[in-house]
Amino acid sequence: MTQIVLSGVHKRYPGGHEALANISLAINAGELVFVTGHSGAGKSTLLKLIAAIERPSTGSVIVNGQNIGTLRARGIPFLRRHLGLVFQDHKLLFDRSVIDNVLLPLDINGFDRREGTRRARAALDKVGLLHKEKAQPITLSGGEQQRLCIARAIVHRPAILLADEPTGNLDADYATEIGVLFRDFNQVGVTVVLATHDMQLAARLNPRLIEVRAGRLAA
Repeated sequence: MTQIVLSGVHKRYPGGHEALANISLAINAGELVFVTGHSGAGKSTLLKLIAAIERPSTGSVIVNGQNIGTLRARGIPFLRRHLGLVFQDHKLLFDRSVIDNVLLPLDINGFDRREGTRRARAALDKVGLLHKEKAQPITLSGGEQQRLCIARAIVHRPAILLADEPTGNLDADYATEIGVLFRDFNQVGVTVVLATHDMQLAARLNPRLIEVRAGRLAA
């Protein structure tokens, strides 16, 4: 089943900068996809279009049957219930504990607190942070903070997981740990789309590779 389809997509920002040009691709349910390319190539913009953070200037972006370009504002939260997002600008809340950070999406969606806590603890266990559930995020290492972001992204059991440079600021060992986490989620049926320039990680995980060069898909 095809989950994500981009057809003839262009994205222009005010001032005329064209971040993406004539992008057409399809991603099937259950795929592990790495979007690669140089800094500024358009990888982040591509993920933001799929997440409905940005809208295409022309062309269509279809995610789980929803046309992002015509989706009304009130439909975006419903779409995002099926998405897990790990973006570089999704900051942790440093005035809340580790488990309260993970609980946040469930609280927003009105989950029963007992069920929410059970799910949050399961998500923390999945990323190896259950023993730090009561800690403050500021006390975590960089790799642990990234794993906390991933726990928050997967706590509501999304069908699609989007991650923008999730290993960008980590050393090689931490980067491998994070990469293996994404592979594990993919192996239980989650569609994973990861933007990265870490080709060593790609070589280890053997995903489908989509290369973006100056806003266009490379051949």
